[in-house]
Amino acid sequence: MSSDRSAPPDRPAPQVRLRPAGPADEEWVLALNLAEEARLSPTDPARLAYLRSRADRLDVVEVDAVPVGFVVTFTPDADYDSANFRWFRQRYGDAFCYLDRIALLPTVRRRGVASRVYDELEAAAATRGRMVLEVNLLPPNPGSLAFHTRRGYAEVGRLGDEEHLVVLLTKDLPG
Repeated sequence: MSSDRSAPPDRPAPQVRLRPAGPADEEWVLALNLAEEARLSPTDPARLAYLRSRADRLDVVEVDAVPVGFVVTFTPDADYDSANFRWFRQRYGDAFCYLDRIALLPTVRRRGVASRVYDELEAAAATRGRMVLEVNLLPPNPGSLAFHTRRGYAEVGRLGDEEHLVVLLTKDLPG
């Protein structure tokens, strides 16, 4: 008996879209943030409302119209209490866009979704000259650090202590 072991037909690339998070997304965003808390800052409903009121973007990432993640960005004029954000503002004035957090479901990782999200975020940030962010060193997040290095982000500093340490990264963007 013979069998046809040919490759499956090419599947179309998933449609990745960012859309503003609405009130109906709050529970889902909080649940994903909690699941990824080792890589992100803790967030409860009050903190999410605080972020939403100050963020330039709090977007849900969708793949083929299904929520798979979220992002939060800030512009330099935000009244934001993050020490990492303040560090960048002191050094770059108004010439940056700060990616505070990105969280994606494990099922979409390593499938090009993050790259497509970053393409959109970096295009939007280009008018400010650079995208800035931090990646955990303690606890370690080597996958994120490797991803950002591949995308051209460079270390410009470190903040933290022996329990929590981040590397501060920046990428100059053509404007």
